[in-house]
Amino acid sequence: MAAADSPSATLRRRDLCSRGIRLAGKMRSDVVDLLDAYVERQGLDASASVAAVEGVPVAAVECWDEQTGTQRLLENLAAYRAFRALLAQMLEEQREQLGEADAALGRALAAVLLQVSAFAYHLEELLRLESRGPPSEEGAGPPPLPHLGLFERKLRGLGVLRELAQWAVRSARDLRQLAKPGLGSGSAPSLAESP
Repeated sequence: MAAADSPSATLRRRDLCSRGIRLAGKMRSDVVDLLDAYVERQGLDASASVAAVEGVPVAAVECWDEQTGTQRLLENLAAYRAFRALLAQMLEEQREQLGEADAALGRALAAVLLQVSAFAYHLEELLRLESRGPPSEEGAGPPPLPHLGLFERKLRGLGVLRELAQWAVRSARDLRQLAKPGLGSGSAPSLAESP
């Protein structure tokens, strides 16, 4: 019996998935609060339409039910690694733009950045449990962004936070799916069987 199929590995996977679901829920709540504060402090309209932002992973997926456990984990990990870089960029821009004038927004951004980093680590742990280490981060960051004006940066930040909130919902769904009995072995799409 492979390590990924042992009862202790199954229990550990369920435990990691349960904790991940709680982390995703807390992250979503904090991102929604941050989004409200961001819109208010940046002087934006909450209903502003934002075009797809280059480098921001999209949470929507066409064939969600057909994804294997490993595909779910790898897509989530890639997304949170990208969000980590994007949020770090936003935090740096925020500090340059407002300095210490709006420390509360900076602290909220930094807190969400920490949650995103912790969640990425959590996903890496799940991949290790399945005897599949996480992929290298070399070249995993978002592409270098073109020089944007202040308003464009504000809109990009809005797009990043909106999509991150959607990813938190998707991640909870993905982890619920992974926690279901039978996903670690048998004929159901297995984390260990995935390419």
